[in-house]
Parts: sequence; structure tokens; C-alpha cells
Amino acid sequence: MLCYVTDRQSLAGPAAAARKLLLEKIENAAKAGVDWIQLREKDLSGHELADLARTALGSMSGASALLINDRLDVACVSGSSGVHLGENGVPVSEARRFAEERCKGRKFRVGISVHSMHAACEAERDGADYAIFGPIFATPSKASFGAPQGLVKLREVCQRLKIPVIAIGGITLENADECLAAGAEGIAAIRLFQDAADLKRVVEQLRNAS
Repeated sequence: MLCYVTDRQSLAGPAAAARKLLLEKIENAAKAGVDWIQLREKDLSGHELADLARTALGSMSGASALLINDRLDVACVSGSSGVHLGENGVPVSEARRFAEERCKGRKFRVGISVHSMHAACEAERDGADYAIFGPIFATPSKASFGAPQGLVKLREVCQRLKIPVIAIGGITLENADECLAAGAEGIAAIRLFQDAADLKRVVEQLRNAS
């Protein structure tokens, strides 16, 4: 399972240019075979995020699933495939109930980021479809979550949970296979996908690693 986590603010240029470039990155990721695209643009208003999500969905042709970071309401109204929650955000059980009421008639994933065994087990108990665990390795985008969890903790979480566990944090082509060997169902990353000069080749290499 390959998940591209977006970050348009790291893209060069003014806001309008960054938005356009991000949409191109999303379209390319879908064409390259990335399974999930997590729209993680926390500075946008609900209206802006919904508009971005709908535009992205229009270019993806259903090839990949689009998940909205945090904004459960936007995920439902935009027609996205699900919501990805923060560990300290809306509880999984509440998100599940909301989705069952507002997103009837379509499959809707509820996933969550976790940073400990306790949080991972709680997420599974509350009905999460998957958990993204990390950071596994050192990375600037996850520095606020403390020291890297490492492969030993990743293995422990993967062995304990029955739902899919996705590894995140400092994932590269060189260490992705170590995460998979530890039991992860896949990997999530920003730079690995967003900065790739040849994304299709990156995806092919990751598939071979699995």
C-alpha cells in the first residue's frame, strides 16, 4: 500500500502556482499507481479544501483513493474515499458514526495517525480501517512527535494489530523494504512521492521491494 501525503507549501512559487503544481503531482501519482493520496493541506478553509479535493478527484479517474486529512465534513461532501484523523483529533468512533450518517451508499475509510502501541490498539478497538504509525526514521516533517519509533516498535505494532499498519517518517527507497519486512502493509511519505523526478519508476521500485 503506497500513500502520498501532500504538502503544497513545500512547493516553490506563489499560492496559485503551488496549487496547480500540487494538482499535477496528484494526477501523476494516480497515473503512476500510488494507492492512496492523503490531502494534507491544514491551512486551507473548508471551502478551499473541498474545492481542491473535487478538482483532484476529477483528474484521478478513480485510479487512486483520495483521503482528506482531519476534515471529516470535507471528506463527506467532496465525495472523497475517506478521512485520515490525527491522534488527538476527532475520535475514530465519532468519525465512523458521522460517516455512516452522512456518507451512505459508498465505501468510506476512517484511518488515523498513531505514535504509540496504546494509541494503535485504541484505534483498532474503535473501528479504524487502518493506522499510520511513525515516525519510523528521522524526518523534519515529524520532528514534533519526538524521537523516531524505529523498526522494532513498528514490528511490535504490526504483530499486535489486525488492521493494516502503514509506516511513515523518513521513508526512502533504501529503507522501505525494512518497513515491509517488519510487517507494515505499506508506506506513507511526502517527499518520496512529491519530489520524485520519475514517480513511475519510484512506484515500480517500491512494488519490487514488497
